[in-house]
Order: sequence, then C-alpha cells, then structure tokens
Amino acid sequence: MKLRCAVIEDFQSVATTVVDWSPVTDDVEIVTFTEHLATVDEAATALDGFDIVVTLRERVPFPAELFARLPRLRLLVASGMRNSVIDFDAARRHGVEVCGTASSSTPPVELTWALLLGLARGIVPEADALRTGGPWQSTLGADLHGRTLGLLGLGKIGARVARVGLAFGMDVVAWSRNLTKERTDEVGVGLAASKEDLLGSSDFVSVHLALGERTRGLIGAAELARMRPTAYLVNTSRAAIVDTDALLAALDAGTIAGAATDVFDVEPLPADDPVRTAPRLLATPHLGYVSRANYETYYGQAVEDIRAFLDGQPVRRLG
Repeated sequence: MKLRCAVIEDFQSVATTVVDWSPVTDDVEIVTFTEHLATVDEAATALDGFDIVVTLRERVPFPAELFARLPRLRLLVASGMRNSVIDFDAARRHGVEVCGTASSSTPPVELTWALLLGLARGIVPEADALRTGGPWQSTLGADLHGRTLGLLGLGKIGARVARVGLAFGMDVVAWSRNLTKERTDEVGVGLAASKEDLLGSSDFVSVHLALGERTRGLIGAAELARMRPTAYLVNTSRAAIVDTDALLAALDAGTIAGAATDVFDVEPLPADDPVRTAPRLLATPHLGYVSRANYETYYGQAVEDIRAFLDGQPVRRLG
C-alpha cells in the first residue's frame, strides 16, 4: 500500500510539473493543495491521513498541537535549511523526521532590485496609466547614479544587493549591530556609524536582516522619521522587522517618498488589509523565493529527501 504525501501551498499548481517525481511515485501517492491552510484546525483536517508533508517556506506553522493531530505523519520536508515555524522538539516526540532543501539567494536579490527600480521610476502607476488611457507621463523618476543606498544587513543577500548598487554608480553604506569594517571593506561599501546615521543619509534603504528578538520592530515610527522625505524603503526580508502601522502612517503622511514590501505580518494578506490600498506603496505577494530555478531545487530535493527516507537513510535533516 502506497504512502500518502501532501504537497501544500502549491499556489501556482506547479509542484508536480517543475521536477520529476517518478523516483518515489511507485511507493508514494502525491496530493497537492493549492489553497492556504490558515489555522491548525484547517491543517489538521486537510493533512489527516498523510504520511509525508512537503511544506513551502514558513507559510504553515507546525506546532506541537498539529503534530499531535497528525498521528500518521512520519516525514516533514521543508524548503530551505532554516525554519522558524516548526516545533522540532514536538516533531521528535511524535517520531517525525524533518528534512530540508537548499534555497538560492539569487531570487530575493533580483526581486529587491525589481522593487527598488519600480519605486524609483514609477513603473506601476505609469504602466497602469498607459493601459487605461491615463496621463502620458505623470511621475518624475528618482535617479540611482550618485545616490546613497543604505543596507540594513550585509550578509549573503545584502552583499549581492550592494554589488548591484555599486554597478549602478551608487554610494553604498551598510549597518547591522555586529557589522565590522573588515566585512564592509570586503564587499566594497561604507560602514554607517549607526542605524540612525544610515537612515538619515540614504536615498534608498533596503532591509536584509534575519528576524530575531533584536531585529523585531527595528524600524518603527522614530526610525522612519529620520528618513528623508525623498527617500524610499524596501523590505524583502521579514515583515516584523518594520512596524507596519508606523510605515502606513508615514506613507499616509508623505513623510517618506514611498516604500516597497514583499513580506507581510499575515500571509496571504487579508482582502481588507490596509496595506492593499496604502498610498506610495509597491507591494508584491512574497515573490522573493518564487522562481523556476528555486522551485526546481525545492521540489527536486524534496523528492530526494523522500526517496532517502524511504530507503532508511534520511538526508538534509533539520532540528
């Protein structure tokens, strides 16, 4: 009798087509779910009777309660090698193996620049006006060359964003609590004296920090007030690093020129969320990791994880 595998959060209905699942289909029945499982009750109901679950990023939490309600679950495959919404202790107590996959930093770097350029040149309002018979040219683009790009975080993604900024002829500076001059020299950018100094001196600010207790709410009303009225904020990292209410207030008041975000406090974003109608905000539905090559990695390695588990030799174990 075949094991049953649920592939959840397959919003684009591509999980079973972007890679070859034949290495496991003799032993496993694959069932995909295209709708978000928003609560523990929804997840427990949908996943009841499955032996394997393949989850996408950190969309669906797996707390102890959910593991307790899925007695058949034996393998959980998470895309990426870090996951903050899985209770690994509970997984062990319930005999569930948790495995991960690789994840590329390229897609979020490229999306960061898509959003930054979209903001700078008013791409969305100009394109909408063109398609709907609106005004011919209504915005005045912001230049990148010679302007200052401030990066909050200079890790793998932040460093790649920095190098693109340098290629545009921007002055790039970076800050994080433990950032050193040796690291900024290595990347070829300046080290800001403080977070406040970076915010006050930058024309574009881009967030590239991991979410933790020290970064949660790092950008609030006081920090946004330090930014120039002509400056833009881009967040493709984690929503909780920027205080959403403070950002919406700044956009409503026009105290910053605009913002772009790919991440939200609740995902998918509720239909009535004020973020959807905020002025001067370019928002995308968490596309940072969503690319064909990344999905080929996620699901291709998920197949490998399942095959290895079936063979009694789990790989890329998490927790």
